Amino acid sequence: MLKRKLKRTDILIIAANLLPVIGVWFFGWSPEEVFMSYALETIIVGFFTVLKMGIATLFRKTDTWYNKGSSQKVSGLFFILFFMVHYGMFVALQTGLFLGVSGIGKEENIGFFGILLHWPKYFTSGNLSYMLLGFFISYGFDMFWNFIRPGLYKTAPMMLLMFQPYGRIFIQQFTVILGSIFLSFGAGKIFILVFALIKMGFEVFLNFGKVLDKTMTDMKKESGEQ
Repeated sequence: MLKRKLKRTDILIIAANLLPVIGVWFFGWSPEEVFMSYALETIIVGFFTVLKMGIATLFRKTDTWYNKGSSQKVSGLFFILFFMVHYGMFVALQTGLFLGVSGIGKEENIGFFGILLHWPKYFTSGNLSYMLLGFFISYGFDMFWNFIRPGLYKTAPMMLLMFQPYGRIFIQQFTVILGSIFLSFGAGKIFILVFALIKMGFEVFLNFGKVLDKTMTDMKKESGEQ
């Protein structure tokens, strides 16, 4: 489950997550604004996942869909549309949960769609651009270095690509509940530190790839594939 050593892309992810922590603790950045950037980061991850599946679809057109012990070939567009709807529901739930527990939603009179459609007005400083740029660079480099460069778009199962972002959703839902308790008592600095450390611990040091590979192997066995 644990990684034996860190990759280049892991270092970039650590740096991208430490930037908001340093900003809040030493440069007076708003903890609420920083969390908003984390909410948008989840959308960024979804964007790169759709991009990966889109690239794979251009080369392979179809891939195997596994469901309850059976399998069938479906268009790559089906994987993309299914992911966008399903992942979007999880992102909306996560963001709504944070806004409700922390009290930010009631205080600012906003919800998930308000943030999604009008996010620029909720960021009063230029710090957002630095945080989002860090996330784009880290995930963009990860896609190039670990997906495009080795040619995984030719062979990686689409279901594997589709499931990859979900680990972060469960991590963030846990840390959102825990961190929001601190945030509701005005302990924004502690919230950001706890949130970032737990998030980095799961994303960087746990080997989600190994877990997903085992899941795919089990699904193939259930469907009768070797």
